[in-house]
Amino acid sequence: MMIVKRAQVAATPAGAGVERRVLAHQGSLMLVEVSFAKGSVGAVHTHPHEQVTYVVKGSLELQLGEEKQVIKAGDSYYVAPDLPHGVVALEEAVLIDIFSPQREDFLH
Repeated sequence: MMIVKRAQVAATPAGAGVERRVLAHQGSLMLVEVSFAKGSVGAVHTHPHEQVTYVVKGSLELQLGEEKQVIKAGDSYYVAPDLPHGVVALEEAVLIDIFSPQREDFLH
């Protein structure tokens, strides 16, 4: 069993204006909160993990493969393994990312 109190998890810088908090993770799943300052960029990248993301706050321009769309609080999206994706924060924003398997690179 794992219970994680957000207040006890230090934020890790993940680029200019971007912070990441690794929250609950065990087995093949990982939950991560990512905060963006207005104008900050989550650069287009790929990884071998499946990812589901939920927009908690704000709006962002999402690039998913070759497609670009504006996403807002309440929206969600799925990222297949190795699909290029990234975001630009149009305003202050918070995302919840769920990865399978866990992002081991986030734990070190």
